[in-house]
Amino acid sequence: METDDAGNRLRFQLELEFVQCLANPNYLNFLAQRGYFKDKAFVNYLKYLLYWKEPEYAKYLKYPQCLHMLELLQYEHFRKELVNAQCAKFIDEQQILHWQHYSRKRMRLQQALAEQQQQNNTSGK
Repeated sequence: METDDAGNRLRFQLELEFVQCLANPNYLNFLAQRGYFKDKAFVNYLKYLLYWKEPEYAKYLKYPQCLHMLELLQYEHFRKELVNAQCAKFIDEQQILHWQHYSRKRMRLQQALAEQQQQNNTSGK
């Protein structure tokens, strides 16, 4: 029983790490250039990994964009395009732009909240 638990824990950790690697467009390009996306067994494995979209598993992800990449990898056309380094570069640039926008937006929201709390504290005195 303990070996089953240890095996399940190891499998969970390995799959978690692999799914999160899918957030890296350069890694996807590496897999595509080496023909992994042409292997039916590997494509079936990607399909199997869709269970990570379920909330009880997704909560462990540090890089949620990996779920979007996992979804896109279900499409043969997307898998074929990843062989092109320019495609991977474009995805990488888009991710960076998204993070920058998100960071700026989050900072503005935090500033607005801090100002609102400060006004509430000032008007409450």
